[in-house]
Amino acid sequence: MRQPNSQPCSELMLRETASQTAGPYVHIGLALDVAGLPERDEEIWSRMAKPEAEGEHIEVIGTVIDGNGDPVRDALLEAWQADASGQYQPAFDLQKAFNSFGRTATTAEGNSEWSLTTIKPGSVARGDGKVMAPHINLAVFARGINIHLQTRLYFEDEVEANAACPVLGAIESPTRRQTLIAKREEVDGKVRYRFDIRLQGEGETVFFDF
Repeated sequence: MRQPNSQPCSELMLRETASQTAGPYVHIGLALDVAGLPERDEEIWSRMAKPEAEGEHIEVIGTVIDGNGDPVRDALLEAWQADASGQYQPAFDLQKAFNSFGRTATTAEGNSEWSLTTIKPGSVARGDGKVMAPHINLAVFARGINIHLQTRLYFEDEVEANAACPVLGAIESPTRRQTLIAKREEVDGKVRYRFDIRLQGEGETVFFDF
């Protein structure tokens, strides 16, 4: 009988890691500050836009809530969004004023909130010519989630664009559609949007299979 450790090293290194390990390990590699570890000099994190970035500067804040109504304190989120003109920036560079990609995580303390510092994205044209309302794509990773969840954040003050969005329009239930709408707030004169993600139960957030 061939022992597992007798296999060539190249074969072992190419094996897929079980997705169930995301919960405790993802923070060690991707959310060092939240994990209580020293941060790297260059880090992909929650500030997607520098002060000189073009567009309306906003903060997005929220929680991740489980089926019992309790906050999930070890969730990591990845964000992907267009710039103010509705264009995605695929080349990530920390020297740029704006990057389309960012990461954030819930905290073990307080209200267990995640946050992003970014700009409000513009409307995005699809390949079929239809225009999607301004939105931020979010991927959710956490302990107990075997495969990360995909959802979207839309803005409540984009009423006309939301009504015409082909993606939002594909959700038949108006009540379910509202789970994707972030609420506008103003804190100390700054614009902030609150978006709470409910994983299960009443008010469960709409998740996408893409």
